[in-house]
Amino acid sequence: MMAGLKQALTRLYRGASRRAELFRYGLIAFDAATILYFIVTTPMRQTPEMEIAGTVIGLLILMDFAARLWIAPNRKAMLRQIYTIADVIVVASLLLAPFLHEDVAFLRILRGLRLIHSYHLLRDLRRVSPFFRRYEDAVIAAVNLLVFVLLTTTAVYTLFFDTYPNVQPGLEGYVDALYFTVSTLTTTGYGDITPVTMGGKLFSVFVMVVGVALFVRLAQAVIQPSKIRHKCPTCGLLKHDPDAVHCKHCGEPLKIETEGVT
Repeated sequence: MMAGLKQALTRLYRGASRRAELFRYGLIAFDAATILYFIVTTPMRQTPEMEIAGTVIGLLILMDFAARLWIAPNRKAMLRQIYTIADVIVVASLLLAPFLHEDVAFLRILRGLRLIHSYHLLRDLRRVSPFFRRYEDAVIAAVNLLVFVLLTTTAVYTLFFDTYPNVQPGLEGYVDALYFTVSTLTTTGYGDITPVTMGGKLFSVFVMVVGVALFVRLAQAVIQPSKIRHKCPTCGLLKHDPDAVHCKHCGEPLKIETEGVT
């Protein structure tokens, strides 16, 4: 019975059937919905209903995590991935939130790390979307930057908003935190919202260093010539020109899927 259940889960998570694709798209929709929920509820005062909703979401994420771990070919390698660690942190922040005195809501935005890096999403997008195959690096870089901005904004609001002059709680305060994050990341620094504590100043340095690096990576991905991810069977080169017929490294003939000529 357990073997049959494991096979069924493997087909859903890794299979190529229409049912498996719909299941994986459902997981992506769930990920996106939970991330949106975390962002919307961050500025709100926690209520018993919100705590119950958080617990239910945490249990669903835990079930998905347990299923992926059960069918993983290499469980140790999976547990070392940063996206797996992020899932563990998110689940812990949701299930343990009622027992913690500190507000750890900002940790839940880490869920966004798995949204675009999910192995099944990347594989499905490469197969069904010519646009994604052509601009994969730019799309992933943009999502990485977006997740960083949202995570940083929520962290600023949760941890530092009460030490920043002219910042109010609630939705207005969250918008102020977003404004501070973007102005810091772009090194604009208008100076109307500034950190006054040592922790806030160090966090601002972190935002500038990491944020600028992510922004430059996005600019690189947009400006540089587009490549398609297609592994050469001989030398293993991963990226090639969209119309490549032979591998530039070893000359091996390639069979890259294209949209065809109209």
